[in-house]
Amino acid sequence: MERRVVVTGMGCVTPVGNNLNDFWESILNGKIGIDKIKNFDTSNHKVSLGAEIKDLDLSPLGRKLPKRTDKVSQLALLSAIEAMEDSNINLEEVDPYSIGVSIGNAVGGMESLFKEYDNLNNSGENYVSPITIPKFLSNIISGNISMYFKTKGPSHTFNTACSSSTDAIGHGYRLIKDGYVDTVIAGGSESCINPLMISAFNNLGALSNTEDPSRASIPFDKKRNGFVLGEGAGILILESLESALERDAKIYGEIIGYGSTCDAYHLTSPDPSGQGMKKAIEMALKDSNVSKDSIKYINAHGTSTQYNDITEHNIISSYFEDQSKDLYINSTKSMIGHTQGAAGAIEAITCLKSLKESYIHQTIGSKETEEDMNLNYCFDRGYNIDIDYAMSLSLGFGGHNGCLVFRKYRL
Repeated sequence: MERRVVVTGMGCVTPVGNNLNDFWESILNGKIGIDKIKNFDTSNHKVSLGAEIKDLDLSPLGRKLPKRTDKVSQLALLSAIEAMEDSNINLEEVDPYSIGVSIGNAVGGMESLFKEYDNLNNSGENYVSPITIPKFLSNIISGNISMYFKTKGPSHTFNTACSSSTDAIGHGYRLIKDGYVDTVIAGGSESCINPLMISAFNNLGALSNTEDPSRASIPFDKKRNGFVLGEGAGILILESLESALERDAKIYGEIIGYGSTCDAYHLTSPDPSGQGMKKAIEMALKDSNVSKDSIKYINAHGTSTQYNDITEHNIISSYFEDQSKDLYINSTKSMIGHTQGAAGAIEAITCLKSLKESYIHQTIGSKETEEDMNLNYCFDRGYNIDIDYAMSLSLGFGGHNGCLVFRKYRL
């Protein structure tokens, strides 16, 4: 018998707030986390804006752990600690093999890799840290979370570019639904605002070159000219409904569907036909056992790039047909930029908070779209509206498509 999967804890570190409450308060107030990059000197770069974490406090990790981990693991650990505390799970009373970890990440611990490469070039082989490899490998993020909490169930890291944490959450959902584990620490983390990534993405034509933070990440706006690179992490505690009820846990909402496909079309561009993403939506809705008419809110991938936004618009309007005009569609990236492998997790948190708090946030900064992109992208305001279902879409380089469906929790 398939089990229902609920979310009993959440935590995040984002460009607009370093915990769940601060993040959501910023979302409610339309705060933009984009500013001049502080991590390195951008005077020789064409791009100067990023969505960086501010005032990061590593004290919850103790004295030794920050020295042995890359920032990408640190963001994930901080978010996981908050989420576990929020869930109120007593790990001493739980079988460690009943808890899994499923994390999404795109590029690993780049900060550590570059630091050690500089040590090699400037000082020689003997000055390269012996823990370089376990600091930058992507899989070490889930490994660090497992080691921190002493969980011994499946521990996986998903690397499907910008769909990574959507796939990680989907995998965790299936592990619980099919009875393999009772709980999964699921989400994603990314920290890659550095000269190489800024240069590479810019030379690819993917980044916004504007110097105005309020008009840099403007999804679905007709003047959009690229995304803003962000960093952050989001972690959700997924749990079987039986387990949550048994311990009288707080429940944010329910995950009821997941779909995943690949375009098999192009290295970076989505398939303009949108067939892959539409199939992922169809799979997620079939998994959810709800009709497309039930969906009222979509948290779009919404990167603020020409190709993504028009393709995503065409996907939504084509799949939902006449109903598409009644949908509320927004992009959290308008405030926090594109956090790459962490994007799906932070957007999943946004969907669950939107369901629970009956609020759909504004797509901040975006003003006017093309005439033929005539859907409600929440440009003008947020909406206080009670909805039962929400959908999140993720598209990644390599043609990866992911879709999650959430439901307001009702026993």
